[in-house]
Amino acid sequence: MDMEVTAWTSLHSAMNAQQDRRPFSRATLRRIASFARPHRRQLYRFLLLSVVTALLAVATPVLAGRVVNAIVQGRDTGTVTRLALLIAVIAVAEAGLGLLTRWLSATLGEGLILDLRTAVFDHVQRMPVAFFTRTRTGALVSRLNNDVIGAQRAFSNTLSGVVSNLVTLLLTLAVMLSISWQITLLALVLLPVFVVPARRMGSRMAKMQREAANHNAAMGTQMTERFSAPGATLVKLFGRPADESAEFAARARRVRDIGIRTAMAQSVFITALTLVSALALALVYGLGGYYALRGSLDPGAVVALALLLTRLYAPLTALAGARVEVMSALVSFERVFEILDLKPLITEKPDARRVPDGPVSVEFDGVRFGYPSADKVSLASLEEVATLDTRGGTDVLHDVSFRAEPGRMVALVGSSGAGKSTIAQLLPRLYDADTGSVRLNGIDVRDLTSASIRETIGMVTQDGHLFHESIRANLLLARPDATEDDIWDALRRSRLAGLVASLPDGLDTVVGERGYRLSGGERQRLTIARLLLARQRVVILDEATAHLDSTSEAAVQEALGEALEGRTAVVIAHRLSTVRAADLILVVEEGRIVERGTHTELLAAGGRYEELYRTQFERPGTEEAYPVH
Repeated sequence: MDMEVTAWTSLHSAMNAQQDRRPFSRATLRRIASFARPHRRQLYRFLLLSVVTALLAVATPVLAGRVVNAIVQGRDTGTVTRLALLIAVIAVAEAGLGLLTRWLSATLGEGLILDLRTAVFDHVQRMPVAFFTRTRTGALVSRLNNDVIGAQRAFSNTLSGVVSNLVTLLLTLAVMLSISWQITLLALVLLPVFVVPARRMGSRMAKMQREAANHNAAMGTQMTERFSAPGATLVKLFGRPADESAEFAARARRVRDIGIRTAMAQSVFITALTLVSALALALVYGLGGYYALRGSLDPGAVVALALLLTRLYAPLTALAGARVEVMSALVSFERVFEILDLKPLITEKPDARRVPDGPVSVEFDGVRFGYPSADKVSLASLEEVATLDTRGGTDVLHDVSFRAEPGRMVALVGSSGAGKSTIAQLLPRLYDADTGSVRLNGIDVRDLTSASIRETIGMVTQDGHLFHESIRANLLLARPDATEDDIWDALRRSRLAGLVASLPDGLDTVVGERGYRLSGGERQRLTIARLLLARQRVVILDEATAHLDSTSEAAVQEALGEALEGRTAVVIAHRLSTVRAADLILVVEEGRIVERGTHTELLAAGGRYEELYRTQFERPGTEEAYPVH
């Protein structure tokens, strides 16, 4: 490793040294060991090869010195040839071992990344919906990318670097001291001249890098928000494009200026340290040459010392920053473990049962529920706040009880924020009731397997969310083994087959982010087709037609008629015309069921339902604008 590369290593370590570090515990080390345990054989081979490579790195300068001595002493050519061949063999072996070490390093590091990412991804999928409503998606994705890669470096880079550099340093010092302790000590005197500027320059450059990273993050956030379909629409409607451009350009110019200053600082630093290395070599050649001319040192020893010097500064500077690199890796591990330590609120019992076959009844019995506080479901670092909000746990549902018989429809109506959607979220076990129970066919959902609940309950929400994938992929999400005929049957029943058939790519048409390439009614019908394809026995409709115009609503209502046929249904609606035919209508206010009965019974009672109905249909002819199917 030449002096310029050594200078870069020193600068990198110094820059890392300025980053914030947190203390770590023995428990962290034990958990790291548990992740490394499956890869321990590769780890042992990796460390062994690193040691062997370090030994070979020190052997070459010593042999080079012997070649010079053989030439100066006028020995036979065979001796020089044998030494040259040995140097060549060592060079080939070092190159081969370097490639093998790199392969082991990559295999070990990438294997660890796979294990960590899979563990975090699987764990995050088990987190409650409250976790995702509070967490910034970018911060969570960063844990799966940046922090996992930082943890991986502990094995692929830091560990091997510490071992190989330590072995190289000890061997190099031992050999140099055995050749000439005077020259070795004088060479080490220049080490502070090499390291101290690196620390000062590193601090300055780290500050600039942090500022540039902050500006880049701000630009990334601005682009992510403004380049999404709803964000772009909002900017076009209410934003000021010129101001948006000016704000982005200002940050981009600042990043440019920092880049120029960083490049110049790096150049000055590298030039200065290259000069220091040249002075160190001059010292070795000057003092070594003086001793050689006096006969107290062999010429070959001077050459060996010069070559060994280039291998001395690199491990010294690397080891000086080794603690920083180790701490950096440990912090990355801790940030990953933070996610894994979040306990999912919804867990499956070891002896959980499947939902029985046949028609399914739905029952709420004395259910009370309050949304969990942030400290139970989230992390301050993921929300990017100083401290988590501890508010929560206040009941939003109070003693909710009702029963939907198999194949019957129960409708939930009431004011916004009354708790209707919360009731709907408890049924598929997106949350668990605090007291009371939610039952399917008389069995508490907490005693059922998650898979069987998913197979039993289907839900259509008001936003009709779709992934940025093809129509086929979005449908197969509900039933991966569905045939082509099954897909087209679901599309026909959801009144969408004609549209899909007319598209140039048909089922392979990509719907865009959140399905924004389709209209609102088309998105809803596609989500209904997905529900039909899944063939679930219980259907939840949460304001499925809330944001649609009359024409789109009529098409969606036809599709819903297919979806609800023969199924137990829980329907939430603000438009009371859509639930007049329900077998049971529940009026929910402030988390309580205040009225229950059929449409006719509730109108005759003259209570809250009659008030809501009169408010919606007080104008003549309004009711007929919303046909019931």
